[in-house]
Amino acid sequence: MASREFLKILRSARQGDVFAQQELAAVYLQGYFNTPIQPNNALVWLEKAYLATLSKISLPHLQVDSPGNPPNNPLRALFAQLVQIPLATTFGSPSFQFAWDRFWELAHEGNSEARWQLANFLLNPQQLSLQEQLAAWLSKRFPGDTEGLAKLQTQCKRYLEIIAAEESFLANKAKELLIQLQPKNELLTSLWNNWLSTQDESALQQAAELGLTTAKLTLGLRLAQPKIQAEKSNGSSKSNAPLKKAVHWLELAGKDGDPQAWYALGEIYRRPQFSGYSAQESDRCFDRAADLGHAAAQFRKAATLWRKRDKLQEKITGLQASYWAWQAHQQGITAAHTLLMKILLSCPNPAQNAWFDLAQCAELALARHSDHQLTGGRMLMCHRIVIANQFDFSKAELLLAEIDQLQLEHCVVVDVRWELPKILPRLTQIETIQQRRCLFAASKALEQLAVIREPNDDEFLAAGEGNLRQRRYRFERLSQWLLQNFAHHLAAKKLPIPSRGH
Repeated sequence: MASREFLKILRSARQGDVFAQQELAAVYLQGYFNTPIQPNNALVWLEKAYLATLSKISLPHLQVDSPGNPPNNPLRALFAQLVQIPLATTFGSPSFQFAWDRFWELAHEGNSEARWQLANFLLNPQQLSLQEQLAAWLSKRFPGDTEGLAKLQTQCKRYLEIIAAEESFLANKAKELLIQLQPKNELLTSLWNNWLSTQDESALQQAAELGLTTAKLTLGLRLAQPKIQAEKSNGSSKSNAPLKKAVHWLELAGKDGDPQAWYALGEIYRRPQFSGYSAQESDRCFDRAADLGHAAAQFRKAATLWRKRDKLQEKITGLQASYWAWQAHQQGITAAHTLLMKILLSCPNPAQNAWFDLAQCAELALARHSDHQLTGGRMLMCHRIVIANQFDFSKAELLLAEIDQLQLEHCVVVDVRWELPKILPRLTQIETIQQRRCLFAASKALEQLAVIREPNDDEFLAAGEGNLRQRRYRFERLSQWLLQNFAHHLAAKKLPIPSRGH
């Protein structure tokens, strides 16, 4: 049975609410509210949001997220969401043509995620069946163009090489796909198959020497095993020859972009029996593995950073450790969640927080801001109240937190030392869709205020939000106004009537 919150979002989306349509797409894409992950449905709602947004803007250059666009481009967030949809899984969807055109537009403008999606769809050998269907689809769409797919694949190959040269989370995937696309001669294929079927070490050695990354990794891991070391060293426990050979092959595999090779190297450099023992070199290898997406290496890096947090010169203690622990947790490392709970605060239930009643009034005011003609300063303060309730801020944090600097990929960072040096910064997990929604809405409101000037607005637009005393005064006035105008609405809905004096 669908949750009440999901039905509320669905109803708003069907009524044409663009924000609700994007939020519904996120639900289908991420599986929130125990909803099955359905990329096709997510794509359909994003297309509706895209068309609705285009109907409200008049500048044609806003249709693509180009570097020259103003920061308040209403399509920016939509495109960021669109490139998260696996394009290959949506082939055959009614909205596939919309996705196909948008992905190519974004790719031409330099969007790495769009480029990766297209390259993975058009070049991955595992997608061969879909590529044949795509060729038929393109021939119907562009009759007479017999080389359409081949041209696009050539373009995607260039995109793939660009991504592989970048320092991003997609670089490792791009390198792996490029390796798969390398021409393989019959000898190399025969040698690898011979190793798989008969465990012939000479075949594995030749395949590694011919440059096969998988063979280099396999040979390095095999030589690093204690049993193989004993065999290779002819019973001499002091011989380092097998480990040195293992390091040689693993370094070659690591240079090809294999994260498992770097992780294995990190372990070898920590072995007391290895003559090249080096804790510093071991940490460097583990860091390379973590950067390339190795889950265990990411957790190890997080644990090390957290253990040495007092010795690190971090602006906010634990921020780096929390990021790597979150990355490891995303890949299923159970222990990473335990570490995250030590570093990050958790407040998934806003109904238990001190600002809950006032935040309900603020949400009603924002939903009906056109009726009450809220000024920019009041709207932003309402967003502050909603965020404070979602993340259980103190009053000082509510008033002073920098809205445009709050959200990171994995958590919210609250640092008000610029005004109150004695209040330590803290990190809070982003755990619910409501929390992401309120942060997104506040950032969007702040972007709009940066370019809009209202003649009837207060001093906010002219001179910023002011100091702590000015912000506190504005907050008290707004709180009284919210309670006077919206308390009866909450009572009518049988919700708790705000009664707290914050």
